[in-house]
Amino acid sequence: MTVELIDPPGLPVSDVYRQAAVARGSRTVYLAGQVARTAAGEPVGAGDLAAQTEQALLNVATALAAVGGGFDDVAKMTIYVVDWEPAKLAELGAGVARAGERLGHDLVRPVTLIGVAALGEPDLLIEVDATAVLD
Repeated sequence: MTVELIDPPGLPVSDVYRQAAVARGSRTVYLAGQVARTAAGEPVGAGDLAAQTEQALLNVATALAAVGGGFDDVAKMTIYVVDWEPAKLAELGAGVARAGERLGHDLVRPVTLIGVAALGEPDLLIEVDATAVLD
């Protein structure tokens, strides 16, 4: 495995992220931020953070598969959410859970969550940036 996920002693353990990832591999993959769009560019989940989260993560998986990888290779994600507030955590978590179920993977990784005023298009609620390391 190219990415080992750890929660070092002395740091809090969370159900929604890991504290660190140790990556060993020969190729580093930097994905463009993935959003809630189909392959044809059609919007998914208007006004629905869970649906948009699910689609954005499915798009991450699609991009990784195209280079011979998968979520097991993801070392770090940054998630940007429009008008973030803690009350949105349940919806975000639901989208992550649905994507994980569809992909058959545990999507919990080291992650940074950043609240933003807006994204590149007005209907977008979330964008997921991922870095992966492959053999």
